[in-house]
Amino acid sequence: MSKRTAKLLIYIVTAICVLGIAMHRQSATKQANNEPGSFTQLEGTVFHTVYHIQYEGSADYHDDIKQLFREFDGSLSMFNDTSIITRINRCDTSVVVNDYVRTVLEKSLQVSELTQGAYDITVAPLVNLWGFGFKNADGVSQYTVDSILQFVGYEKIHLTQDGHVLKDDPRVILDASSIAKGYMCDVVADYLRSRDVSNFMVEIGGEITCGGHNSKGKLWSVGINEPIEDSLSTSNVLRDIMHITDCSVATSGNYRNFYYKDGRRYAHIIDPHTGYPAQYDILSSTVVAPNCITADALATSFMVLGSQRSLRILEADTTLMAYFICSDPDSDHYKVIYSPKLKNMLSSQNKSN
Repeated sequence: MSKRTAKLLIYIVTAICVLGIAMHRQSATKQANNEPGSFTQLEGTVFHTVYHIQYEGSADYHDDIKQLFREFDGSLSMFNDTSIITRINRCDTSVVVNDYVRTVLEKSLQVSELTQGAYDITVAPLVNLWGFGFKNADGVSQYTVDSILQFVGYEKIHLTQDGHVLKDDPRVILDASSIAKGYMCDVVADYLRSRDVSNFMVEIGGEITCGGHNSKGKLWSVGINEPIEDSLSTSNVLRDIMHITDCSVATSGNYRNFYYKDGRRYAHIIDPHTGYPAQYDILSSTVVAPNCITADALATSFMVLGSQRSLRILEADTTLMAYFICSDPDSDHYKVIYSPKLKNMLSSQNKSN
């Protein structure tokens, strides 16, 4: 082989190697930037419920999301003995809240003001009294309800600028379970957006935040169940299907978490004003909002307020929509009431408001 031929072969091999490195780098860059095409699906359990996450791209963010879950649990879980909220409940005055706890407290107080106390993050002792928390129901009476109402009330907690939570009564207990799943959806969605993912759906225990489109290039579809009494959560008969994007959806209902005692039905959503399970006309409350922390808190609030007072709140805020399935005193069936703006987002035949 001549020297000239040898040099030519060296140039060719070098060019191939450089081209290979460039193609590898280009492929890695495409993956890192979530090149359009396939969708990744993640699922698992968290906060005693199931989560499902879909997003466009092939990058694996599961470990990062699980770390977010751990941080969240260490902040807001009442079942974690070392969490920030547990330490606050134990009156540990050295606790300084982090961003997770501050966001939940500020949003909770905001919604409490908006709903005139129908939403209340301090309602946990009443929830436990009626057997829906981490204790079993035991001898409920008007006396026991009244004794607990003395230290229930959102106005009894105060968040200082330096991150301390002050309580008017040491017996006040904070419970973020009615808002945590929705907020966690927002946290995961924000993480995905920070990775330049615009097409995604995050669902945690039925609460949803979504953006862009699904794997078929269409809007995301969310089912609204019939309010069939089903304490085992085995019935999933759909009443309507909602088609959404770039928003959040949360549902609250009294038709699954309930029990019967002495022939009487008790449901898990407690009216903070009376101390008794809410007994208004809404059987299922689905709220659409710009973020899931708001949707989650309001879905619970509307169950306590009933449809008429809830509609007044919806009319005053154009960023909110809701779909209520209500009892009908004039028949054995139920009726549906929903925001007019939802009409074109529903795919069922039920289009009469």
